[in-house]
Parts: sequence; C-alpha cells; structure tokens
Amino acid sequence: MSEAVEERIYTVPLKKAWAAPRWRRAEKAVRVLREFVERHMKPTEIIIDPEVNEAIWRRGIQKPPRRIRVKMTKDEDGVVRVTLAEGRGVERGEALQD
Repeated sequence: MSEAVEERIYTVPLKKAWAAPRWRRAEKAVRVLREFVERHMKPTEIIIDPEVNEAIWRRGIQKPPRRIRVKMTKDEDGVVRVTLAEGRGVERGEALQD
C-alpha cells in the first residue's frame, strides 16, 4: 500500500444537492462531493469510504446533510481516499457548530 503524501480535512458544502428534485438529492450530494474532491485534490482516482456514503444517505434520499466534514488522503499514485473526519458530532451525524 502506498504511503500518504497529502492529508487534508474539509467541511464540504452540499448545498447544491438541495437544488435537485427531492427524490434525487442524496445522489446529487455524492456527485457534489466527488466534484469538490476533484477540484481541491486533483486525483487520478477517488475512493469514497462506505461510512461517508452512509452519512449522506442516513436521513434518506430526500434530506441529505447540508455539509459534511471529511478527511481526504492522497497517496503517491494520486489516488484520493475520502473518509469521515474525526471530531465532535461526526459519528452521531450532528450539525457542526463553531
């Protein structure tokens, strides 16, 4: 397995997903996340952890979260792995408050 070259934590806004029809919002949220990763990490491949997918789909297809906090790790080959960031409220799906 390749070593991590770059690791970043982002709060990804999923607001654009709410412009989609209600019955497509969670799908759109996953696409918005992928676009964000492409823009910020310039990967050759994106691997989204199942926990991130479950966090987006937790409330169903009609009500994905407005934002999600993720950790992006890029290895030597340019492959980016997206996982949930550790921290307050992330495991329970609570909104982040700063």
